Amino acid sequence: MSRVRSLVVSNVTKIVAGIGLVFLLGLSGCSKLQVRLGMRVPLAKIPITSMEASLPKDPGVAPGEKSPLVVTFTASDGKVWVTAGQGKGKILWKDLAITPTVVAINKSGIVSLPRDPRISDGKIGHLAITVPSHPGLNAELDVPVRYDYPFVSNFSGTSGTSGFNGTDGMSGTSGGPGSLDPDHPSPGGNGSNGSNGSDGQDGGSGGDGPLVQLRVTLRSGSHPLLQVGVTSAGHKERFYLVDPQGGSLTVRSNGGSGGSGGKGGQGGRGGAGGTGSPSGQSGSDGSSGRNGNDGSSGRAGSITVTYDPQAKPFLAAIHLPNQGGPSPVFTEQSVPPLW
Repeated sequence: MSRVRSLVVSNVTKIVAGIGLVFLLGLSGCSKLQVRLGMRVPLAKIPITSMEASLPKDPGVAPGEKSPLVVTFTASDGKVWVTAGQGKGKILWKDLAITPTVVAINKSGIVSLPRDPRISDGKIGHLAITVPSHPGLNAELDVPVRYDYPFVSNFSGTSGTSGFNGTDGMSGTSGGPGSLDPDHPSPGGNGSNGSNGSDGQDGGSGGDGPLVQLRVTLRSGSHPLLQVGVTSAGHKERFYLVDPQGGSLTVRSNGGSGGSGGKGGQGGRGGAGGTGSPSGQSGSDGSSGRNGNDGSSGRAGSITVTYDPQAKPFLAAIHLPNQGGPSPVFTEQSVPPLW
């Protein structure tokens, strides 16, 4: 028995230690602790001879999107080292100095592009990567801006608020004890009834989708692109540059979903009858409250599209899934360049 107890204690100790280690790693985030545990290796300690950078998920980045960078290093002994994150390696990003142009990059090696295509239009992103601990070692990477991407512009109404749950009923009190003495018997007291649970609150209604207006024109050339401006009341105009050969723009103005109804509170348990001769009767359980009703969904908004005649052959790249709302209205007229 003592041996089994020792094994249980040993296993519990290991589990607790493992949880503590995970907790420490989470708190520190923690490059110093990770290096100490061998999970990360400082570049300064490696005799690097060459390096190269890549975006393995996609060679380019669309406006408003992100892509993880991977940097690979080769040491003098031929061993290959890779950055943490997407590369699943041991090299810390803080050991690199990265100068981005057009694009941005965060401390975890994630490359991003501003959502507004006017910022990057006609440009190519670029990353210049150096290693402060290894002067003269560097890598360059161009980051093309891509427009053959499924862009989404969502103006749907807000979701309704969830209803509050009902409160549980109070349990009844137990009856007082009587006497079981055969010479002096007395009945036990009756238990009191449990109180009823309260009803759950109904969920709130979803908001209606707003009126949304699109302007579409064509940037002609050997590889034509659609310039699209999307506006709605209370929102700044959003701009998109869409490659109709593989790219698309989906615009939504659906009604918001209704909020969930709250759950009814449970009825309280009846109190137990007291012991005695005879025993007291138990109280009845309280009734559970009614669940609240889900809120109704909002109505879809109207969508209007004004497009330049040159853009007409490419309108299939514009998707308007207006669920349950009025059909989109298309108007053909001259639309000048949007920027």
